[in-house]
Amino acid sequence: MADVVELCSRLVRFDTTNRGLGDAEGEREAAEFVAGVLSGAGIEPKILESAPRRANVLARVPGTDPTLPPLLVQGHLDVVPADPADWSVPPFSGEVRDGYLWGRGSVDMKDFCAMVLSLVADGLRPRRDLVLAFVADEEDRGEWGAHWLVAEHREFFDGCAAAISESGGYTYHVPAADGRTVHLYPIGTAERGTAHLRLTARGRAGHGSRRNDENAVVRLVGALHRIAAHRWPVRLTPAVEAFLVRTGEALGIEVDLSDVDGTLARLGPAASLAENTVRASSTPTMIDAGYKVNVIPSVARAQVDVRTLPGTEEDVLATIDTLLGPGVEREFVSHMPPVQAPADSPWFTAMAGAIRAEDPEAVVVPYCMGGGTDAKAFSPLGIDCYGFAPLWLPAGFPYRAMAHGVDERVPVEGLEFGKRVLGHLLSTC
Repeated sequence: MADVVELCSRLVRFDTTNRGLGDAEGEREAAEFVAGVLSGAGIEPKILESAPRRANVLARVPGTDPTLPPLLVQGHLDVVPADPADWSVPPFSGEVRDGYLWGRGSVDMKDFCAMVLSLVADGLRPRRDLVLAFVADEEDRGEWGAHWLVAEHREFFDGCAAAISESGGYTYHVPAADGRTVHLYPIGTAERGTAHLRLTARGRAGHGSRRNDENAVVRLVGALHRIAAHRWPVRLTPAVEAFLVRTGEALGIEVDLSDVDGTLARLGPAASLAENTVRASSTPTMIDAGYKVNVIPSVARAQVDVRTLPGTEEDVLATIDTLLGPGVEREFVSHMPPVQAPADSPWFTAMAGAIRAEDPEAVVVPYCMGGGTDAKAFSPLGIDCYGFAPLWLPAGFPYRAMAHGVDERVPVEGLEFGKRVLGHLLSTC
């Protein structure tokens, strides 16, 4: 059998750092490795470059029932930067120590890629065709990866009814009201939308010592303050409402949907899975203004990270417009709408069943991701996208701090558990 831990370690050793704006490395080498594993299993992969060395791998694993619609299994090969000075181990060592596999990408998301490759190398016979996509550039804007594939090779995804990828299916140990510890497994059924905005304030240039009621910097700072201070209202989407209700039931905790903040306070550690998705958010992150301390510039710019819930984007952007004030305009730096898949579906039922086959105590709940994934590229094709990259995690393991964090690592036991769960799903769904 193919060792999922060794495969993950080898993937981690490829430095596939994506610094953004086209500055990336190592994706071609990682893609060639992936293609080699697939070829060794009798699968014919295609390596497609969207730009020199920005490589993506596509493949199809035939199922036993060709009448069923295919399932898309997609993961990204790129990772965010890692400063070796901050780490306990070299970030691209793929070292196995103390029961963990260490390295950048071990959680986000070469672990999932390794599980898929290991199953295929073992001769997985899925019930339905699997469309495999190992892509570049997810850690930036996806324009060299998933979005490019959808635009230029859309036919490869024809007929896919659903997709699975990162950010779901992992263990969350949560204390219940009666003293029990509940094994909570969230599966991503929705994602907030991304609206990265550039604000441009215009005014009258002048000397810094003189009164100027058309100061572009003051106009910009005022707009940023109003946006940052705005308290967005609670908007319960189907995924978030289902999460609150089902998690509350499992924990024996009162859920009052008319007082969501109070309900979150009673959920304890589980609240972190929903607290950022009960409302929109607008966070100023970048600012650029002026060139000399005694000169008032005529233009000042900033960027704001706005996240929207399904069904709320139009209202959120309209509110942003009222908060800008005079002399300030906005434009999109990047714009990807929210994603939503049904929480009560045969796909969700199959994923929950696969988890319970390995952990009979599992409580499986839908949730909405606060950030975004490549699901935003595939969802417009009519594909129901789910966050399902199963892992067993020990109590107290700071999983949500691992992605993009220092000393990123994944439990060896968790990888092996995840492979078994994923194998159960792919062979039976």
